[in-house]
Amino acid sequence: MAIFEVDHLSLHYLTRFGQKIHAVTDVSFTMEKGKILGIAGESGCGKSTLVNGLMGLFIPPLYPTSGDVRVAGESLMNRSPKDIRENVLSRKVSMIPQGAFNALNPTRKVKDIAADVMSAHMKGIDKSHIYDRLRERFDLFGMDTNKVLNSYPIQLTAGERQRSVIGISTLLNPQMVIADEPTSALDVTTQKVVIKLIFDLLEKGIFSTMIFITHELPLLRHVAHDIAIMYAGEFVEVGTTEQIVFDPRHPYTKALMGAMLSAEPGQRQRKPTAIEGAPPNLANAIQGCRFADRCPAARAECKVNKQEIRIVGERQVRCDYAQ
Repeated sequence: MAIFEVDHLSLHYLTRFGQKIHAVTDVSFTMEKGKILGIAGESGCGKSTLVNGLMGLFIPPLYPTSGDVRVAGESLMNRSPKDIRENVLSRKVSMIPQGAFNALNPTRKVKDIAADVMSAHMKGIDKSHIYDRLRERFDLFGMDTNKVLNSYPIQLTAGERQRSVIGISTLLNPQMVIADEPTSALDVTTQKVVIKLIFDLLEKGIFSTMIFITHELPLLRHVAHDIAIMYAGEFVEVGTTEQIVFDPRHPYTKALMGAMLSAEPGQRQRKPTAIEGAPPNLANAIQGCRFADRCPAARAECKVNKQEIRIVGERQVRCDYAQ
């Protein structure tokens, strides 16, 4: 049985003038237990909006346009914010946010921040039981548990803060964890520690499956089983990690890989090449392929014909001319 299912999800923002800005369009994927899906794309492609939709957080001006999101068969659509907050967030779907320092209240100790999460979802739980649970969980992280739990965020290193956020986000053993660039503010050594921690928690069954969002496509080579490339609110290519990193088929995926430094064999001497132009303004109606104006292989018909996802070489590609 699939742990997480997204079925033709589209999301839009509603301006005060009544205009709909379609930020995410027709996104579909399914995830099974033990799998990690990487989502990559440049800033403004819709990743953060998609995260809110995947958690059922439709806070105006964000609204669902169509589609469905299901966790273990249970839909997250058309539910009240109170219901989502009490019965979905942290329990079924949890997020590891970007920037651990900003995610932690600087005026409270880590143990009190974590205790608030547990007491909010487990009414009447005894505080001594909460602290026992925290010590047991934080002992898995290879840190000085007593020091970390009794510290304020400012007293911790960047790595300790990030691991603390991961611990708090997974305290209630959610089925799905969404990691929004959890390593972006860390040095390479600490990134390795955090990624190993994520794999350890997945292997121990602390959570069942994960979505890992990042700008660093080469990083996903060492994290994800599958990768989805996002551009202007759409998935333009979805395949295994090996397919996307070493044999991209969509012109945008190729351009994205070419714009990044990579330590992969055969690519170390390659100089990064910038992607010319800018993504389209989603406030305007778009006809044809959304990448056509920046695509080096674009044809005249690309700017007229809407591109649909199709199977190319055992992966999904949103391009009529990809081979």
